[in-house]
Amino acid sequence: MNSSGEAKTSIAIVKLSSLGDLLHALPAVHCLKSGLNASITWIVQEEYGELVSCFSDVDEMLTIERSRYLSSVAAIHRTLSRRFFDLVIDLQGLMKSAIVARAMRGRKRIGPSFCREGSRLLYSEVAGSRNRSRHAVEENLDVVRHLGLPCEERVFNLEFPEARLEAAHPLVAMIPGSRWPSKRWPAERYAEVGRMLMAKTGGSIVLLGGKDEMELGEQIAAGVGDGVIDRVGNTSIVEMGSILAGADLVVSNDSGPMHMAAALGIHVLALFGPTDPVRTGPFGAGHRVLVSDVDCRPCFGRSCRLTGPECMTGITAKQVVSAALEMLRTTDQPRDKPGADTDEHR
Repeated sequence: MNSSGEAKTSIAIVKLSSLGDLLHALPAVHCLKSGLNASITWIVQEEYGELVSCFSDVDEMLTIERSRYLSSVAAIHRTLSRRFFDLVIDLQGLMKSAIVARAMRGRKRIGPSFCREGSRLLYSEVAGSRNRSRHAVEENLDVVRHLGLPCEERVFNLEFPEARLEAAHPLVAMIPGSRWPSKRWPAERYAEVGRMLMAKTGGSIVLLGGKDEMELGEQIAAGVGDGVIDRVGNTSIVEMGSILAGADLVVSNDSGPMHMAAALGIHVLALFGPTDPVRTGPFGAGHRVLVSDVDCRPCFGRSCRLTGPECMTGITAKQVVSAALEMLRTTDQPRDKPGADTDEHR
């Protein structure tokens, strides 16, 4: 976090969760900070505080305990009772985040264009009309446009401590987990891709994920064999970010860590099924998205209502290896800054 400089405008950002959503807000926050020479206070759920501490545009952070939501909101109200923000901006758009925004004193309370659950009743203004046919990064930028500020660049000011793995390059990070079962590509195919990439490149594979995915990591590591680095469940969010920053390529399902890699400018090969990469794909240049040509996608279902997630199983290991090798051939070139031109391939 940045704590230097005297600001002209005080802005409170309410974005409580989750991993991908927090990262999608970064370009908007950067435009607000630079466009208004602002001091940024970010309110976030406690479990993501370590991540927000790595956001260079943030000057101050306050946390909400999810399990003690009401008492946490009351504590923030007491802490900030003598402070007055020029702008209180809710970039979550839910009733729980709108209540947090309402607990703070501000000249304006602005909600996002995608607000729901009746949260707009607690805002003084809403940043434009709802339009979900674009990327979440662009939706967050509506508040910048609403205020008449420039937003030509999409800047992710995100800095992690340096971490070095004892691993041969090219280093491919695989993120096989996801909160939705329907978004997971089969573990045995991740293992097959890992074996083939190590054999063809002489490089290394590192597996990353959360604590609830450790069994999945162990299964894939056993399938890949010697040389794989299994860090699933053994890193914090920040440690995971540090490892991703040193990768040459990331192969991932639609997940929060996938968005972290994209925000860092690391090329991502994303495997998409029930969700729409137009809205939540890896944001930026140089990424690729593989999808299956099935009529039922995107269904946005957490579990498949049919015989199985054919939208995921229809993606073959051969397709992934071919795309990964092609992408790795470009890693000697300068990495692209995050932008909006992700390629989708069927």
